[in-house]
Amino acid sequence: MACSESKRASSPDAFVVTPKELTLAEATEGIGGAGELCFEIITSTGTFSGRLFEHKAPKTVTNFVGLARGRRLFQDPETGEWVSRPFYDGLTFHRVSAGSFVVGGDPLANGRGGPGYAFGDELTPELRHDRPGILSMANAGPNTNGSQFIVTERPLPELDGAFPVFGALIGGMEVIRRIARAPLLNDQPVEPVVIQSVAFFRRKP
Repeated sequence: MACSESKRASSPDAFVVTPKELTLAEATEGIGGAGELCFEIITSTGTFSGRLFEHKAPKTVTNFVGLARGRRLFQDPETGEWVSRPFYDGLTFHRVSAGSFVVGGDPLANGRGGPGYAFGDELTPELRHDRPGILSMANAGPNTNGSQFIVTERPLPELDGAFPVFGALIGGMEVIRRIARAPLLNDQPVEPVVIQSVAFFRRKP
């Protein structure tokens, strides 16, 4: 079932094609360890970690890892120049649906920002919003994925088929609960929740 428009990120004014797209190998080069690809996000509220479905959602994982590690070019919202630096550092979780999900990854912090490009949906039937801690892309409709991502606090089957799933939490779910239940003003945490850093590692399942 398609999600209502109110649960989508607002559409950016325009989409352009990034000068260079990464491969998964380029995005993950140099990440230590062996086994499944994992991430750790440190925020001002706490730290959470998860695994990424690099084999079932390679395009989406490549984009997320490439942006986070500064290997994917994006358009600076202030200058319009194409730059490469860790994209998510310093951004906030700008939207909260209380008790349901949190959204981060918008450089404008208003639901309209992104990396200056969009990429197509990578929808895999077995990857569903079937439990707390699912990581998926926020978007404004089909094939408008950019940088904004969702973390669920509970199962949300109504998001299936519209928001590409590409990971799941393995630790720190209590941090997501704190964010999702924090005092809000216009669907934003009154006390901003800032992404301080995003790191990657591999581990054996």
